Amino acid sequence: MKKTLFLSPPSFEGFDGGAGSRYQAKREITSFWYPTWLAQPAALVPGSKLIDAPPHGITVEDVLKIAKDYELVIMHTSTPSLPNDVECARRMKEQNPDLKVGFIGAHVAVLPEQTLRENPVIDFVCRHEFDYTCLELAQGKPWEEIKGLSWRVPDGTLRRTPDRELIEDWDKMPSVFPVYAENLDITKYFIGYLLHPYISFYTGRGCPAKCTFCLWPQTIGGHKYRAKSPEVVGREMEMAKAIWGSKVREYMFDDDTFTIDRARAVEISKHMKRLKLTWSCNARAHVDYDTLKQLRDNGLRLLLVGFESGNQQILNRIKKGIKLEMAREFMKNCKKLGIKVHGTFIIGLPIETKETVEETIRFAKELDPHTIQVSIAAPYPGTELYDQAIANGWIARDSLVAGSGIQVATLQYETMSAAEIEDAVERMYRQFYFRPGPIARIVAEMLTDRQMFVRRLREGREFFNYLKERKEQVRQRERETKSTPSASQA
Repeated sequence: MKKTLFLSPPSFEGFDGGAGSRYQAKREITSFWYPTWLAQPAALVPGSKLIDAPPHGITVEDVLKIAKDYELVIMHTSTPSLPNDVECARRMKEQNPDLKVGFIGAHVAVLPEQTLRENPVIDFVCRHEFDYTCLELAQGKPWEEIKGLSWRVPDGTLRRTPDRELIEDWDKMPSVFPVYAENLDITKYFIGYLLHPYISFYTGRGCPAKCTFCLWPQTIGGHKYRAKSPEVVGREMEMAKAIWGSKVREYMFDDDTFTIDRARAVEISKHMKRLKLTWSCNARAHVDYDTLKQLRDNGLRLLLVGFESGNQQILNRIKKGIKLEMAREFMKNCKKLGIKVHGTFIIGLPIETKETVEETIRFAKELDPHTIQVSIAAPYPGTELYDQAIANGWIARDSLVAGSGIQVATLQYETMSAAEIEDAVERMYRQFYFRPGPIARIVAEMLTDRQMFVRRLREGREFFNYLKERKEQVRQRERETKSTPSASQA
């Protein structure tokens, strides 16, 4: 077995896309998801090490000291972080030319040959669902016999093997919890709407939904939900409790849509109640009242739900598969049951206008989830949204994040400019949170939990700084627009 390092490399301050997250940018407050995409293959490779650099403050110099003793380094990358990650790989290869360095992640799954051609320092990339590809690399299996691999031979020629089949038997996949316990400091991971410290993990992959913007089902996981049985998940949660006891205040099931199999979700929730564990999960606004009640009775505290837009036509265009009235009924049921909801919304979806933005802001205030996240529509390669953007000429710029790490508008329409999309994000946050209801909720949390009091003060400072930075980004975009001559002037 080759000595193998799994690495989420150092990035810009606050980078939150190091593997587990869908949001590969700096958030409005300090947030870090667990590096599940790396931890899963690390759990398959005996003796391997996992480094999640961003939340632990690990620098490139720190990584170099560690990597010098390894034979194989597998790095998770993303579209926004690729140049940064390539530079980290270059530094490691410069230090040890015999080191083999390869990349995993959605970007290289979709653009394997392009990534290798443009970045000669990368030895290989693992395409699509890569866990067993990583294992066979660590085992020293000849590369031409490893499915799902693209690589460069010594003369510079690129080679590739056939695609690897998706993993069907998830009960055989080892738990990531021992990898977390050995390699990560759980106190370094924060999510604004989750209790601290928390742990996020997957019990399966794939999502039947066909949302045009969603990255993972279209690039790695596929649209078939393949998952561990409730019995296996129950044993894993017993392991988690044995490792951390009461130190972990909340477990987050980060499966794309954990509630898509309602009977399975209920069975798993029974294990959570048996173990007296508080938990949260991703959900769609389809879950009925009776199922919600069973989950609540078995320890469910919060649901993360993508509402995306308050305009039905936009929801139809992105194939969201929900109706506004359905979302209203869902929120009514959650409030009746006392289930908190973190609602996510996207500004700049096709084809956004100033009027549809206002509809979304009004809709968010009407639903009034406990907390919200407002993102900018991001056309990642491999998604239907990306193909639509290319075909329709909606791409305004190549980068998905600014130098500071915050999201920028890549798309623009005749009905709405990139600067207007960016400005709408800041405006929506202000209009949602600067109301008596949300303010009262925040104050109540602070008064009933000292840890939450200190945390919300910190997050408040970060949030206002984010709004200020977002406003400056809009001003910068407006200056760029004014300085760029129009087609008629050119």
